[in-house]
Amino acid sequence: MLTKIKKSKITLSLFKIVFLALGLLPKKKDLIIFESFHGKQYSDSPRSIYEYLAKKHPNYKLVWSIDRGSVPLFTALGIPYVKRFSPKWFLMKPRAKYWVNNVRLPIWMPRPKGTTYLQTWHGTPLKKLGLDIDEVHIPGSTRKTYKEDILKESKNWSYLISPNNYSSGIFRSAFGFNGVMIESGYPRNDKLYTASETEVADIKETLKIPKDKKIILYAPTWRDDDYFKVGQYKFTFQFELDKMKERFGDEFVLLTRMHYLVAENFDFTAYGDFVKDVSSYPDIAELYLVSDILITDYSSVFFDYAGLNRPIIFYMYDIEDYRDRLRGFYFDIEKDAPGPIVENEEDLFEAIDYALENGHVSPEAFKSFQDRFCYLEDGKATERVVKQLFAR
Repeated sequence: MLTKIKKSKITLSLFKIVFLALGLLPKKKDLIIFESFHGKQYSDSPRSIYEYLAKKHPNYKLVWSIDRGSVPLFTALGIPYVKRFSPKWFLMKPRAKYWVNNVRLPIWMPRPKGTTYLQTWHGTPLKKLGLDIDEVHIPGSTRKTYKEDILKESKNWSYLISPNNYSSGIFRSAFGFNGVMIESGYPRNDKLYTASETEVADIKETLKIPKDKKIILYAPTWRDDDYFKVGQYKFTFQFELDKMKERFGDEFVLLTRMHYLVAENFDFTAYGDFVKDVSSYPDIAELYLVSDILITDYSSVFFDYAGLNRPIIFYMYDIEDYRDRLRGFYFDIEKDAPGPIVENEEDLFEAIDYALENGHVSPEAFKSFQDRFCYLEDGKATERVVKQLFAR
């Protein structure tokens, strides 16, 4: 009932009026509001920027805007927060001098005059985005309304982070963005290049993974037309976990990381310690650091993971449908993928066998991919972003 009230047109109109009115008040020039994946996570580039500022610029007041379900996490970590859409939030958000966010905000929430909005986004694009999508299969949206919403949101962005030159051009087109592009690499990836062996060992211990086991990370994306209801998508495994356990259970542990839009609660108890659901793990970069192999499909995770120079397997069992109907791609993944593309369970298992034994199928193709997409990733992206954001 409460959710329905919050989503009603009358309520959203009231939210907008209150937000606009409070946005007219003087700005709190030292206040920065952070948010990641609709307030559900302490993660991604907003986290990297927050931690850098907390260490290097203690004169700023740093506060996270979070979903009520994230309160235990932020409380345990001792991170300052305000609950989204609470009275306190309404008194803070429109008066903050800076916003740092990695996904689109609600359309009723315009950027007030005097606020600087840093949009970090959350991935290098393979699949088409925003205005570049030919057909919209997202529930509750038509092609017209979806694209109108994209343009309304991107007009609010003061800055947009890009991980490379390839992404910059796509972001201009996909979001209709005409503001300042910070082509810096992704702040969220800095730790991939700066983490110590001790930090990596600590992550593995936190996950309770035996030291003698290798780790495979399975991180697929969502499908626009596979959903329970608006905003809640589902996902069906296209390989049998019991067969994978029987074949590889002595060699590795499988970490499953579902996209933040997938609303299912997966039950992996039948597979014992072989499968660990890390969908709610705070920071996927830490999962990259401990993983020996990545299995994904069309998710942008492989662009980030490629910097580690470890094998990537693409399990694209529905590639023709995804490419030709659902989304389409910005480049020829079948030609330029930095790892093998497989479309069925047996080929997937064979690819895992090869990667465990030999590493990359083509080291030359992998190096070419790194040179094209990872050339800015050096552990200093956050520093570059902060310097431009606060340039006087």
